[in-house]
Amino acid sequence: MAKTNPLTFSIGQLAKEFDITTRSIRFYEDQGLINPTRKGQTRIYNQRDRVRLKLILRGKRLGFSLAETGKIFELYDADKSSVSQLELMMNIIEQKKADLNQQLDDIEVVLMELTNLEDNCKSTLKAIKENEQQ
Repeated sequence: MAKTNPLTFSIGQLAKEFDITTRSIRFYEDQGLINPTRKGQTRIYNQRDRVRLKLILRGKRLGFSLAETGKIFELYDADKSSVSQLELMMNIIEQKKADLNQQLDDIEVVLMELTNLEDNCKSTLKAIKENEQQ
């Protein structure tokens, strides 16, 4: 479907722009995160839907759940001053940072354990080769 005007988009246009499937877009619609108008069976997305889709994908990349993104959208819709939205966002960011720092600590421990294991394997291999040469 061609653009009906510069401020509306078809599902195909958005899928192409954001490099996602139309199925993903329909899923976000089913979750209530975007709400296109319809002309018969055709979905017509406006600029608000486009911005929300961009925010959904950014949030997903940053580790936000769809439920968290939905909460932020709900707060924004209810409180245009965005104080509640920003406070919620700060809480979510704080939790995401804590989660990532814990993952980083876990990764460092695993890397240290793997390095120790690798060192043990090298020394055992060296000892076996030295025994074979004698």
